[in-house]
Amino acid sequence: MDDDTGLLFDLPSVARKKVSAAFDGGRITSDGGVALLALADRRIGIIDRIAGLIADPRDPALVTHSVASILRARVLAIACGYEDANDLDRLRGDPAFKLACGRLPDSGGELCSQPTISRWENAPDLKTIVRLTYAMVDAWCASYAHEPGAVTLDIDDTLDVVHGAQQLSLFHAHHDERCFLPIHIYDTATSRPVAVILRPGKTPSGKEAAGYLRRLYRRIRRHWPATRLTIRGEGHYGRPELMDFCEKHGLDYLFGVTGTKVLAAKVEDIVDPIRVERAQTGALAVRGFAETRHAARSWKTQRRVVARIEATPLGLDIRYVVTSLQTPTPEDIYVRLYCARGQAENLIKLHKSQLNSDRTSCRSPLANQMRLILHTAAYWLMLTVRDAVPKTHALAKAEFATLRIRLLKIGARVRETAHRVRIAFAAACPDAALIRDIAATLRPVPA
Repeated sequence: MDDDTGLLFDLPSVARKKVSAAFDGGRITSDGGVALLALADRRIGIIDRIAGLIADPRDPALVTHSVASILRARVLAIACGYEDANDLDRLRGDPAFKLACGRLPDSGGELCSQPTISRWENAPDLKTIVRLTYAMVDAWCASYAHEPGAVTLDIDDTLDVVHGAQQLSLFHAHHDERCFLPIHIYDTATSRPVAVILRPGKTPSGKEAAGYLRRLYRRIRRHWPATRLTIRGEGHYGRPELMDFCEKHGLDYLFGVTGTKVLAAKVEDIVDPIRVERAQTGALAVRGFAETRHAARSWKTQRRVVARIEATPLGLDIRYVVTSLQTPTPEDIYVRLYCARGQAENLIKLHKSQLNSDRTSCRSPLANQMRLILHTAAYWLMLTVRDAVPKTHALAKAEFATLRIRLLKIGARVRETAHRVRIAFAAACPDAALIRDIAATLRPVPA
């Protein structure tokens, strides 16, 4: 194919001078900020952690691309917004990506191609995938310098629409789509991912969800035997199997509960005055809280149920939460503790929408779970970069898409000489000072 990078094309003239352009600037990258991701990876070691669990049957003398370098190129590309493995066919010669993957920008060999990446995404067997999923839990535990006193974990599932004959995909009537419904578990207080598990496109049963929780609990206890764990989830996780497991192993929980006539009757004494007050005052909303002891037919014992009651011109709305916590007031339980689970949905959005982890288009569920693991690794890199932003800066709580535009998608000229490599960013870069600060924060401490 002919090289057309030097062909000129015209742009609108400025001050009566003709403006023309061509892709002939030399070794310039549009992803200069990938160097920050490389620093983040060196700090937390997430990619080496994954690569170390994947067996490589190849002859070491004949290997051009190690497993670690293959996965590193894939994860860095995902973080920079290149979610398709096909993108590596064009990025494999990019000087910034080569440098981030440990290769010299000019004299070093090119990175791996799409077929190589696809082979390794499909290579791990079931036992390896299980080990890799546990490795994500280990990485979360290792992110704490010391065992914490208490941690709250949010569990939720999200829609992952499929467009083919992928195994495990099912038709979901509520979403009106063939889909997966992967489960995401987050440490919401720190925004850190704990586990992302591919599963069929149906609402998880209590037995299934309790099985995931049991395996997660055992893995966490290997690292933290004394940490107090609280599990938080929406209505369809308020199943007796999960509550029984939590109570048996000393875990606290907050789960949504579907309202019933029996529950409504138990809080009617609180509901009626709220309804009357709204009617008399004409207020847009009157809110109140109540609690009761309740045992559904499938429950083995009575449990504390908190109700949030709100009367508006549209009618009465009551939300119920079942919890093992006994001391906080009903208002604290609902407003301060349970509603905080909404942040987990924002974290799922970062993972699914801004890192495109719903690109689970492989036929095999093992390969699709491998993709979720790689996207979770990219999440860790983006989160590590964000955590390095000074807390007073506007980007300290920015979404990943904003960080990508401001810090990663930066033009830079990469020059390799006999003794060094120089990355020249634009002198007019608006976030130059911030990028320096992040690089200094993430730079390894000399031994």
